[in-house]
Amino acid sequence: MNTRHDSKNNQLPLSGIRIIAVEQYGAGPWGTMILADLGAEIIKIEDAGSGGDVARNVPPYNIKNDSIYFQSFNRNKLSMTLNLKHPRHVEILHPLVKKSDAIFNNLRGDLPSKLGLDYESLKNVKPSIVSCSLSAFGRKGNRFNEPGYDYLMQGYSGWMSITGEPGSAPQKSGLSLVDLSAGNMAALGLISAILKAKISGKGCDVDVNLFNNAISHLGYIGAWHLTKGYQPKRFADSSHPSQVPAQILPTKDNWIVVMCAKEKFYRNLVTILGSPDLADDPRFNSFNNRLENRDILIPILKRLSRQKTTVEWMKLFKGFVPSAPVNSVNKALKDPQVIEEMIFSVSHPDFGEIKQLKSPIKISNVEIKHQKAPKLGEHVEYILKEFLSFSPEQVSEFYNDKII
Repeated sequence: MNTRHDSKNNQLPLSGIRIIAVEQYGAGPWGTMILADLGAEIIKIEDAGSGGDVARNVPPYNIKNDSIYFQSFNRNKLSMTLNLKHPRHVEILHPLVKKSDAIFNNLRGDLPSKLGLDYESLKNVKPSIVSCSLSAFGRKGNRFNEPGYDYLMQGYSGWMSITGEPGSAPQKSGLSLVDLSAGNMAALGLISAILKAKISGKGCDVDVNLFNNAISHLGYIGAWHLTKGYQPKRFADSSHPSQVPAQILPTKDNWIVVMCAKEKFYRNLVTILGSPDLADDPRFNSFNNRLENRDILIPILKRLSRQKTTVEWMKLFKGFVPSAPVNSVNKALKDPQVIEEMIFSVSHPDFGEIKQLKSPIKISNVEIKHQKAPKLGEHVEYILKEFLSFSPEQVSEFYNDKII
């Protein structure tokens, strides 16, 4: 049914996978968009009575029921309006489930079962259906019915406590990384369960939540704390907690990031900075010694790094010291690799040409043909009449009864 599936897009790895998505805002739409980019058919379910996905009205650059924000999370999808609170909604939802591989939602944890979107509610409709829920705190526990957002999870999980300069107020990360990474996790879990269901013939529930996702990303810091009682703290200059130097350094005109993750990189760094004696200085000649004497070494490196501009250092470091300029977003998006590999545009009747960033996943011998995000309910009649074979009279009745 997917209108994107021409002869070229049929090469996409997820071509033939159909997912119903009861989703809104950021984390959920991000995850399903990744799958849509890879060829999955995403049928986005929206409530016409509330104006659809709230992301349609996120400023700036928004018009009625659409925004560039919404476009950046919902390309390559189909939009279908359906009032899930209407007692007759199952007359549409269940036939759609029968022809789909999975149903996804990013609702509050108590809602999937109430709305009949979980596996228990749908297993008799289609035994192999996979139901994936991406909620704030999960579908069980004492917070399952609470809403939650990225910023809150960065506070709950300890991220804010270790972000920013020492002595400053707690800070969030510059991007909504809890949302985006949770979308990635949900997409991975969903596709894994679909593959299992195709083999076993039996579906299941997949449960991902923002809170656990944020906690999981504490990773090695969490392992240090749980195993040895390590107490994380903030370090100046966006420094790594244990590898020294791995941080920003001031230059004559801006900043530069260096990452000396191997001993040879440190030795190369101090040699190029003009102080090769620092390589064998007993205070700094190993990872452990540099960590112990961080407060002595870093001021020395800063004095040296201020002698040249960022561009000059980048030229000297290339091939010897892993390094990067601290770019503005404007400058980052002008990087030649970004221009060549990551930017595409779609035509929009109101916004004109919308430029977006591609998925980083590249698959050989596959060409992705992107489509703009859909208008609210753009594909209702196509789905009901051509795919589910409802008559024009039945569709009119659904409209009149405000089911769609």
